[in-house]
Amino acid sequence: MQASAVRLGEVDLAIAPQPETLQRFSEALAQVGFELLDDQKKQLIDRLKTLLLEKVQSGSIEEHFSMSKYLTAAVHKDYSNLSRLFSEVEGVTLEQYFILQKIEKAKEWLIYGEHTLSEIAWRLGYSSTQHLSSQFKKVTGMTPSQFKDRGTSLRRSLDDVV
Repeated sequence: MQASAVRLGEVDLAIAPQPETLQRFSEALAQVGFELLDDQKKQLIDRLKTLLLEKVQSGSIEEHFSMSKYLTAAVHKDYSNLSRLFSEVEGVTLEQYFILQKIEKAKEWLIYGEHTLSEIAWRLGYSSTQHLSSQFKKVTGMTPSQFKDRGTSLRRSLDDVV
């Protein structure tokens, strides 16, 4: 198989592979913990997750960030259809998924102690530390301070969120 283009999580092939070649490739990916996504819905969901994860990992979410505009511009599809599809497939809304990702990133920064709570709130696009704290408590059941005191055992990998 010869790739004509390679991007994060995507490979465009110059020619369509034979079914048995595709099966061997899928099995090889599975052995190293990856999954071949050939279903277009799955690919779109994976793309949405990747976009949101990259935004969170960038640590520079603007306070008035519009997730709907961001995703619509990136995938050139109507947001209401994206939202409906994501909810059907994943069992949570795009907004909930984005919040969970931001809370996991906040946990990471709290554990490493690299940023103050106000810096974390600013970097994740929250209007205030109180807003971050209340959302953090709603998701985790504890305040950021309580979480920091308990340590790393309560943190999940960002890939394991939803």
